[in-house]
Amino acid sequence: MPNIDFTQKLQNLMQQVGISSFKALSRAAGVSERQLLRLRQGKLEQMRVDVLLKLSPVLQMPLSELITTFSSVELFQEKTAPTQELLQEIIDLRKEYDRSQLQLEQQREILLQELQQSSLQLLESLLLQWPTAAQKAQENPQLAAVKIVPLVQKPLEKLLQAWGVEAIAPVGAELPYDPQLHQLIEGAAQPGETVKVRYIGYFQGEKLLYRAKVSPV
Repeated sequence: MPNIDFTQKLQNLMQQVGISSFKALSRAAGVSERQLLRLRQGKLEQMRVDVLLKLSPVLQMPLSELITTFSSVELFQEKTAPTQELLQEIIDLRKEYDRSQLQLEQQREILLQELQQSSLQLLESLLLQWPTAAQKAQENPQLAAVKIVPLVQKPLEKLLQAWGVEAIAPVGAELPYDPQLHQLIEGAAQPGETVKVRYIGYFQGEKLLYRAKVSPV
């Protein structure tokens, strides 16, 4: 079978997507110029499937159309079975790629949660003690500490908001006692009786991180 030159076809496709040279196409798709030469020479069946997967979106052409465009009529007539195998390999590789992407996303989410949890543990004393200390400082402007409250409070609030961490109730809030959410630090109370928040507790989404410390009113 005579050598087939698909260079012009490839250049036409490159022009349609605004790519001016084979070097630029190589960089955009992340494939070697040697692989592009195989494509231009009609040696698509010698190319790796992952190379075709990279070229397809850059040339804005479906994989099946890419294979058809850069394969000769003789290739499809004489090598139907290998071509079908190639298509099936592409389908299988796409499924595997999608599975890998899902796994990576799940792993990323798990790592993010682990990072947040370890950071929250390191910040535990600050999370629990700071709101109460800040409240005391604001109630008494004579304290020198009142000047640094905004410097710590705002960044802390932004960090907790970014991580989806919410306070059960602010310091000083009076609310019905719920032993699932509140921890008595003095006295006694029955569920539903009014208690006052002394130290903030936190949720992260639906997960309870720390119970609020309360005392009877």
